[in-house]
Amino acid sequence: MCYSTTLTKSETEIEKETKREFRYPMEYKPYFFQSAFNHSNLYIIPQKEPKLIRPATWGLVPKWAMKGDVSQFLKKNYTNNARSESIFEKKSFKDFPITNRCLILANGFFEPHHKGGNAYPYFCHHQDDSLFMFAGIYSELDKELHSCTIITVEANEQFAEVHNKKKRMPLVLDSEFTDEWLRDDLNEANITELMKVGFTTKAFECYPVTKELYKPKFTEKNTPIAITKVDYPELNEQGSLF
Repeated sequence: MCYSTTLTKSETEIEKETKREFRYPMEYKPYFFQSAFNHSNLYIIPQKEPKLIRPATWGLVPKWAMKGDVSQFLKKNYTNNARSESIFEKKSFKDFPITNRCLILANGFFEPHHKGGNAYPYFCHHQDDSLFMFAGIYSELDKELHSCTIITVEANEQFAEVHNKKKRMPLVLDSEFTDEWLRDDLNEANITELMKVGFTTKAFECYPVTKELYKPKFTEKNTPIAITKVDYPELNEQGSLF
């Protein structure tokens, strides 16, 4: 699972690092915390326009749902994440893996850790706060409006300790595979293999942050508080694992 992300890099930094340009200059704003359930924009590099960075609504809207009320579809259907194991079978996603893959930009994300009946948000990032890219798929609602979802896979050893209930993690692609993910000549077998082996080899640091992030009434989530480490005594024994 992955239902909150961070992207604190500036527009200039992102364009320099990705060697791509934003489709809508000056529209992008960095953020510390963004929830999938708000269906705000993530920023994607789409397969059909691999030289551009586009905004895309977080929560994939399939072709068959575009004829109805999109906002109601997103309220009733969880399409913020797509499980790699069922991406070619699930009705909402199956039309997109071959032709509509994308890279989704971030430099951090949050996962829930459970202990003693309590949930603690953990912030996960590279220690140098460098940019990385989730594997995703996207739909084109019209010529300019896109939607997307982040692909998740079975957790590796580290993230099985962090996300210790569902034991899932978003597919953060190794830099070796980002360009390959956008290739037009991949078939189902190629894509399935990429999802199995593509997770980055670069180390992640994960640490607990404020539990206020899980409270609906806490409205100031998009601030540095969201990524500030919090020392919970009850977690001290395992903190070094992450």
